[in-house]
Amino acid sequence: MKTRMLSPGDAEVAGEILRRGGLVAIPTETVYGLAANALNGEAVANIFKAKGRPMDNPLIVHITELEQLEDQDLVAYVPSAVYDLAEAYWPGPLTIIMEKGSAIPDEVSAGLDTVAIRMPSHPVARSIIKAAGVPLAAPSANTSGLPSPTTAAHVAEDMDGKIDAIVDGGPCSVGVESTVVTLCTETPRILRPGGVTPEMLEEVLGDVDIDQAVLGKLKEGERAASPGMKYKHYSPKAEVYIVRGSLSQFAEFVNAKDPETTCALVFDGEEESIRCKTLPFGAEGDESAQANRLFYDLRTCDDLGIKNIYVRCPSSEGVGLAVMNRLLRAAEYRFIDL
Repeated sequence: MKTRMLSPGDAEVAGEILRRGGLVAIPTETVYGLAANALNGEAVANIFKAKGRPMDNPLIVHITELEQLEDQDLVAYVPSAVYDLAEAYWPGPLTIIMEKGSAIPDEVSAGLDTVAIRMPSHPVARSIIKAAGVPLAAPSANTSGLPSPTTAAHVAEDMDGKIDAIVDGGPCSVGVESTVVTLCTETPRILRPGGVTPEMLEEVLGDVDIDQAVLGKLKEGERAASPGMKYKHYSPKAEVYIVRGSLSQFAEFVNAKDPETTCALVFDGEEESIRCKTLPFGAEGDESAQANRLFYDLRTCDDLGIKNIYVRCPSSEGVGLAVMNRLLRAAEYRFIDL
């Protein structure tokens, strides 16, 4: 298959490909998504094939209008909290899990009785969804398990020759996947953190729980209720380690490593202390900047042939919870305490 490179002005071309059951990588504000017609089970199954993604990992359905939830029978019913969340955070990096409607094929929900819905804010994503005329199922547009793509070039590295087209909409502004909150529990629960923080959700919903799998592992035999809950995820080919300690301790530690095969992910301005390769991933305390840079830096390490990546341990506050969540899975929970 020859993969076409499309521009933001090619929304109608992308929409036609999607309507006839093809796969198109599209830019969103979070990461690039690998889109298919969410109402076409066969097309959705091809997403899993292209990514090498396990079929028990549910997908997120992308829409542009709240009315689509009921008009297209995407959900069984719309909880009142959805309207409050939509007014506050849609369009934006928030995914809401509800009981699924009859239009959602099992390929989208991984056989669960729930469905995850998001309304992206990226203008190119919105124009493509409208041009397609159908909701789009779209996980990240990468080989399963690797860091999510935040540029069209990242998508091409993984998907060239496997999908119909890639729409280049420039770098993603958020840089990590959307927050996922389920409304199918007694208390709303965050299953995956993202750009909409727990504090922001509490402003609308009141009490909000954080699933133990956000900073831990799924229990033995537990099914993933949301994308991003698997044990190993977002991981480059290099080995990743999260390092806790002061800058001086960190510098002494990594400076003793092989500079040819080691890279240190540090906070902005700390590069001068390190003798091996360094990549800054945002200022200390600027969790949004860290989220924006993280996946890009992890992919850059693979491009450089790095074997071991040592990451300065970030905060878990606010958007930092999303950064830590992604790092934990990339590092397979490997910490080094100095």
